[in-house]
Amino acid sequence: MKKRKETGLDFEVDKLTNSIENVKSGDSFPTEVSLLTKADLKTLTKKNGWQFNWASEVKAPAREVYKLTITNNPNIIQGVISLEVKTDHVYMHLIESASFNIGKNKTYLGAPGNLVAFACKLSFQRGGKVMFLSFLRQG
Repeated sequence: MKKRKETGLDFEVDKLTNSIENVKSGDSFPTEVSLLTKADLKTLTKKNGWQFNWASEVKAPAREVYKLTITNNPNIIQGVISLEVKTDHVYMHLIESASFNIGKNKTYLGAPGNLVAFACKLSFQRGGKVMFLSFLRQG
C-alpha cells in the first residue's frame, strides 16, 4: 500500500474576525458557513482559480464540505473546507480560500480564520477536539 505524504499547515490565518474584512476599505462583512451544494461545484473549478478537486471531497462518504460566504451574498464563495467528524475530534482534510482572497492583492482578510473557527466550533459542539489536516491552500 502506498503511504501518503502528509503536509503540515500550509496556510496563514491572516486575521481573526467574526466576519471578513475588505483589505482596501476596512469594511467588515458578516459571514455564514453552510454545506457546499452540488450546484456550488460548478464554480469551484481550476478555470475559476480553485486548486483542489472539491467534487471528490463532496463524494467522499465520511466528509462534510462547507463554504464560507458573505451573509446575503451566497453566490460568491470566499473559502471552502472539508471536514471529517471522528468520535473525539474533527479532522480538517482541506481548506482553500478563493483565489481573490490569496496573496498580496487579496480582496478580503479573515476567510481561513472563519473556516478554522467553524471547524473548532463544530468539534466542540460534538464533544471533541480539532485535529489538522492533510493539505491546505491559503495565501
